[in-house]
Amino acid sequence: MWRITSLALLAALPVLLGSIPARAQENFPTRPIRFIVPFAPGGPSDIVARIMAPRMQVTLGQPLVVENRVGAGGVTGVEAALRAPADGYTISIASAGALAISPRLPRGTPYDPLRDLAAITLGVLVPEPLVVHAALPYRSMAELIAAARARPGALNYASSGPGSMPHLAAEQLQAAAGIQLTHVAYRGGAPLTMAVVQNEAQLGFADLPILLPHIRSGVLRALAVGASARLPWIPDVPTMAELGMPSVDASNWHGIVAPARVPEPILVLLHRAAAGALRDPEVARLLNDQGAVPGGNSRAEFAAFIASELTKWGEVIRQGNIQGE
Repeated sequence: MWRITSLALLAALPVLLGSIPARAQENFPTRPIRFIVPFAPGGPSDIVARIMAPRMQVTLGQPLVVENRVGAGGVTGVEAALRAPADGYTISIASAGALAISPRLPRGTPYDPLRDLAAITLGVLVPEPLVVHAALPYRSMAELIAAARARPGALNYASSGPGSMPHLAAEQLQAAAGIQLTHVAYRGGAPLTMAVVQNEAQLGFADLPILLPHIRSGVLRALAVGASARLPWIPDVPTMAELGMPSVDASNWHGIVAPARVPEPILVLLHRAAAGALRDPEVARLLNDQGAVPGGNSRAEFAAFIASELTKWGEVIRQGNIQGE
């Protein structure tokens, strides 16, 4: 009798063990979730994550603990998320740099964004205006382009580093306008902005939130935006497409990702929490105040967006023979 019972238990063991992960998924989450930010506190990704986290934890019923993991332009934090157990208890907010630009630079990344990551939702789009110092005589893109054509290489543009979004946006502009500018690389968006504010560099693309105070104060003049539509913060500034240069399409962005092996039911819950947070009126208002456009699209839409961005920036990198740092 003991032998028969033992054999029956052994036969049932795989079924019993297999039900444990299923029950864990059904109860998810039962403890705090780690929310990795691949940049320093106070930066754009950090601000977006800290605005979203309180609303997400209302939906999930557990705290989201923001953890800053800095390095390699955002790649270090994404890699840290990938190395965590694929159980849904570690997610990351990642930028265009880490998901669509660095993977196409010659140095590459230790992950394939489409293979190794599960796209949850686009968090925000951050438009990139092109600005000049207000003391300069350029009051339109036509005037700037004419000056650049008259003296090839005489105008300097600032970027936040080789292979950064501002660098690639300027590469797009040079190709579209048929002009030659001189690249001056700085270490980050704040030094880039100060270089144009102090007229060390004559022009530059940068994230709208960091430029907006200087535009509103009259120190910087925005000539165009690389977005699909005019921006409500600076409605008088035309898009590059309106000016006949639709290929200058430069908006930074930050999206929520998880390891690709996270079970599907948990990904559904994470998407519900993240997209729901972005649809919350107060969250949307706070993000809008930062100069960001809230996202909240589907997982499939965000995955397709990442794929399209990889293709776009990969082509800019290839054509410009851009090496990165």
